[in-house]
Amino acid sequence: MQPDYMLEALDLARQGVGRSRPNPAVGAVVVRNGAIVGRGFHTWSGVDHAEVAALREAGDAARGATLYVTLEPCSHQGRTKPCADAVIQAGIARVVAAMQDPNPLVCGAGFAKLRAAGIDVTLDETHTADAEKLNEAFSHFMRTGRPLVTIKAALTLDGKIAAPQDNFGWITSEVARADVQLVRHRSDSILTGVGTVIEDDCLLTDRSGLPRSRPLLRIVLDSQLRIPPQSKLIAGAHGDVLVVGTSAAPANRRKALESAGVEILIADGPAGRTDPKRVIEYLAERRYLSLMVEAGSRVNWTMLDSQFADKVLFYYAPKILGGLKSLPVAGGQGRQRRVDAILLDRLAIHPVSKDEFAVEAYVVKAQN
Repeated sequence: MQPDYMLEALDLARQGVGRSRPNPAVGAVVVRNGAIVGRGFHTWSGVDHAEVAALREAGDAARGATLYVTLEPCSHQGRTKPCADAVIQAGIARVVAAMQDPNPLVCGAGFAKLRAAGIDVTLDETHTADAEKLNEAFSHFMRTGRPLVTIKAALTLDGKIAAPQDNFGWITSEVARADVQLVRHRSDSILTGVGTVIEDDCLLTDRSGLPRSRPLLRIVLDSQLRIPPQSKLIAGAHGDVLVVGTSAAPANRRKALESAGVEILIADGPAGRTDPKRVIEYLAERRYLSLMVEAGSRVNWTMLDSQFADKVLFYYAPKILGGLKSLPVAGGQGRQRRVDAILLDRLAIHPVSKDEFAVEAYVVKAQN
């Protein structure tokens, strides 16, 4: 049986997760006479795209060989020269790609350039879903112009995220929390509300230990800029903390936070609250491809009700809190009729530990 070289390319691409942003994670292998002669994956610091790195390793063996790549080779000039040109110059005879590039600057143009040069081009649809999932945030950004927004929460089986009194301890296990760190590593930014910071004195850092191209941007919604300057998050700010307030916030609080190295974004919303839409626009302007929301009940509901959230990732633990005062994953006013419930689709259940699981699903957007 012939080896599945695209699986090798996908494994290489995964090595670039967190390191290639704001570019996609891409892997490539050059195969000649049934043997891999070149491998490559993209990292932002390395500059060279996966195809170029693989071709360099292959050297003269690339002539007449087959290139397996997880994403259509680019055809436009960016920070680097077009990869399609490098493929042609290397004398590659055949290109097998797992998916078309969703970037409007490419989107089939790379394939067309290769075919025009006489190269046989094949789309490997058996691995398209895996390739798209790997670069889900990149594809979403290219198609919508805004970051992919995911609400992550740890829940009891009855859907509670917090008890009415003290909340010391964890809902989920250490295994689940380690998995969350990997999710944070795949994210460009993370958002919470000031209430969560005051209650938990959280850091919101990426503690996966894996390399990334730029720091995880930590964002706090705080209309009155109440976040304590001595909190761990502020004390550990190194140009990676954004506090979102309103124009009604006291000027002395803003000055104190800015003196601590915190960036302040003024985003006035209804009823004196911050406007999450402005946050998403801010992230889009700076090419942050994804936003992970790890917040309280009210913020979660705002993101869902406003249709800013694109997906949910809920970690369930074998516990029940019960009661009417324990906080649900999404609070606020809620929908008043079952027929108006927010719908989710493409639901998947992921085992996490012996008695825990995660539910991943996508928000069905209302048609305007």
